[in-house]
Amino acid sequence: MPKTILTVDDSATIREAVKLSLSGHGYQIAEAPDGAAALRRCQEGRVDLVITDLNMPALDGIGLVERLRALPGYRFTPILLLTTESQEQRKLEGKRAGATGWITKPFSPPSLVAVVRKVCPP
Repeated sequence: MPKTILTVDDSATIREAVKLSLSGHGYQIAEAPDGAAALRRCQEGRVDLVITDLNMPALDGIGLVERLRALPGYRFTPILLLTTESQEQRKLEGKRAGATGWITKPFSPPSLVAVVRKVCPP
C-alpha cells in the first residue's frame, strides 16, 4: 500500500506542484487548503508525512505542527515545512514546534523527492 502524504498550502498551485512532483514516486497524495482542514484530515485517517506551508489562514504551519505533535498517532510522523521564508528565527520556531525539516520555495521537484524519500521511504 502506498504511503500517504498530506500537502497543506493555501495555494492550489503549490499543492498541485507537490502532487505532480511526488505522485509518480509511489506516494498517494492528499491535500488541504489550510492547517485547520489538515488537522481534521489527519484525525480522520492516518497520513505518513505532512508537507505544510508556514503562512496560511485558519491555522498556520507552526500551529499545525504543534497540534499534530500533541496527537498520539503523530508524535513521530515526519512534518516538513515548505515555505518562502528562510530566516533562521522562523526555522528555529519550526524546529521548536516539532518540524522534521524545512524546504524553501521555489523548490525543484528532484530535490523535493529526495527529501521526501529520506524522511518517508516509499
